[in-house]
Amino acid sequence: MSKSELLVGLDIGTTKICTVVGEANEDGTINIVGVGTSPSTGLRKGVVINIEQTVQSIRQAVEEAEAMVGCEIGSVYAGIAGSHIKGTNSHGVIAIKGGEVSQKDIDRVLDAAKAVAIPLDRDVLHILPQEYIVDDQRGIIDPLGMAGVRLEVNVHIVTGAVASAQNILRSCTKSNLDVTDIVLEALASSKAISTEEEREIGVAIVDIGGGTSDIAIFANNAIKYTGGVSLGGQNLTNDIAFGLRTPMSAAEKIKVKYGCCLGEIVSPEETIEVPSVGGRPSRHVARQVLAAICEPRMEEIFYLIDQELEKSGYKRKIGAGVVLTGGSSLIEGAQELAEQVFGLPTRIGSPQNLGAGFVDMVHNPKFATAVGLLFYGAEKENITETLYSETGNEKTMFTRMLSHMKKWFTEIK
Repeated sequence: MSKSELLVGLDIGTTKICTVVGEANEDGTINIVGVGTSPSTGLRKGVVINIEQTVQSIRQAVEEAEAMVGCEIGSVYAGIAGSHIKGTNSHGVIAIKGGEVSQKDIDRVLDAAKAVAIPLDRDVLHILPQEYIVDDQRGIIDPLGMAGVRLEVNVHIVTGAVASAQNILRSCTKSNLDVTDIVLEALASSKAISTEEEREIGVAIVDIGGGTSDIAIFANNAIKYTGGVSLGGQNLTNDIAFGLRTPMSAAEKIKVKYGCCLGEIVSPEETIEVPSVGGRPSRHVARQVLAAICEPRMEEIFYLIDQELEKSGYKRKIGAGVVLTGGSSLIEGAQELAEQVFGLPTRIGSPQNLGAGFVDMVHNPKFATAVGLLFYGAEKENITETLYSETGNEKTMFTRMLSHMKKWFTEIK
């Protein structure tokens, strides 16, 4: 893709909508040219429950980004998350025609791998190759042009609820946006915050969002497992509001500014001001009280995530440890508590490989998904351009097929 083309990532989260506009460079970095955010009120646990409110939030975030860029945004890469997301591993095998692996052979073996029983209420979001095998030679990343008689592939298939994908598409369409692709948010985040070395050795990406915490495990530079838990930063806000008897809006501010999930690092003398409800005067509360509310909830979230890591069967293969991201990963003590629960080295992940522009604005874990969508888009468009550069008719067919899929998603009732 040329540098003049702009990419737009739209993170439709439970607590915030985020739009990031970027420009891909030839060295793999991305220049950030526009950012827009708005509160999200139309989603619960990553799923749209009120389309009109979601549309308003999307429009607000997009208009803010448009004002920075100075042009109108027409198409986006949209993120999807939630407990409805499921991942499974599959295997495909075919005979190679002509003794040399062609692109058609690769397409056929991927089709064979995705021939698994999927319920009617679910749709395939991603088919992610883990490795190709040519005549028992394993660990092949790109088999194109190799000699052999049998081609196999191991893939990771990500599925989601059809209704959830439809509602995201519908919300974007009502916001006058064309969705280029719907992308698993944990997959997008991984492209922005993890390194190739980490993905090769083995790493778990844990994105703690507002309503859900999403997990993606990589090893040998391929995705091996996707999952998540239905708890996130909003549960922490609810606990603070109830425990300190303060409005939700005040609880969110207290969490962001003073939140701590490790009581042992808080000074006993430190106090915070807590607004009261019903017009009553504010109170001063020891910060250790706040930590006593935050720590059990964060410990529960990390414990459930650890169960997912164990269930995956890859926990002992995560040599590079865990990368925490998402807004709630910024709460003081989160990294230390996560290391205690997981028993693995843990770091906080912020977007990397950024070029020029508004880099400081997005160098924050809460922008990991939106920036990751830009990297995903740059990678996909580069691959698509390479695949169809020689045969213009095939590219037209691909574009037409994608258009039909979007039309089906947006029109079906």
